[in-house]
Amino acid sequence: MTSEVSARPGIDKEALINVINQLFAEFELVYHNQYNKAFPNAEKVSYAKKLWLSHLSDHPPQIILKAAHCAIRESEFLPTIRGILKYCDDGYGLPDARSAYLEACRASSPKNEFNWSHPAVYYAGRESDWYFLAGSQEQQGFPVFKRNYTLICERVIAGETLSIPLPKAIPETINTPLSNDQRKQRLQSLRKELKI
Repeated sequence: MTSEVSARPGIDKEALINVINQLFAEFELVYHNQYNKAFPNAEKVSYAKKLWLSHLSDHPPQIILKAAHCAIRESEFLPTIRGILKYCDDGYGLPDARSAYLEACRASSPKNEFNWSHPAVYYAGRESDWYFLAGSQEQQGFPVFKRNYTLICERVIAGETLSIPLPKAIPETINTPLSNDQRKQRLQSLRKELKI
């Protein structure tokens, strides 16, 4: 199979074509009767492969293959492109928007030290404003969070790697407060310097 579909930068087009061919070979073995009804001749198989390639070309080959294997394990029926796309999105380890919203709302402070299910949840919470999420009702907070989360998930699916900022390290020197006598001495020396 060859196609004029362009893969997302960083994704090997040949690897994508090989994965689509592998998917169809596995689907034929697993869903033999359904496969032959859906794709009764070589022309339909060729057209279907091109269609699948055009819709799946934004995902890395290993995610597509993982998605297909999940679909095979979980369904008695020949998967659709939409079904595989859903499994592809699941392959990035991203929780659904509602679960991510609840996680962001319940996260303890400091936020960058919380054990996040995925860094995208942290970034969506930060973009939505932690104070806003904590102080608003779900009907106001969730749409804002969902929009930010969707945009960040799209970046993850496009290949961006997110990492949560590290907490600040303990300073090398720790200042201890001055005693009352030391404060009085400093105050007197400042008065002398300033001629007060």
